[in-house]
Amino acid sequence: MYAVIKTGGKQYKVSEGDVIFIEKLQAEADETVSFGEVVAVSSDAGFKAGSPSIEGASVSAKVLKNGKGKKIVVFNYRSKKDSKRKMGHRQPYTKVQIESIKI
Repeated sequence: MYAVIKTGGKQYKVSEGDVIFIEKLQAEADETVSFGEVVAVSSDAGFKAGSPSIEGASVSAKVLKNGKGKKIVVFNYRSKKDSKRKMGHRQPYTKVQIESIKI
């Protein structure tokens, strides 16, 4: 059984027990969060897709930790203008473990 959920402007295909990294949520470690925007669900009974989401379906997950990803270097350079800028960026994330999928 799997579900496609939408959070943080992205869609994720998840099953029970999966550990995924999603865009940062306002939740502390060991809290339980629920994703109400379920786009599609596949189970033994068959596949069901919503338009845009399935009514009454939800996916619950446990927050494992909040953190930041690896640093990436952003370098802007304009030739013949004597202009350059170097910056770094670390994208915040939330690591969650999927506990249950309810249809």
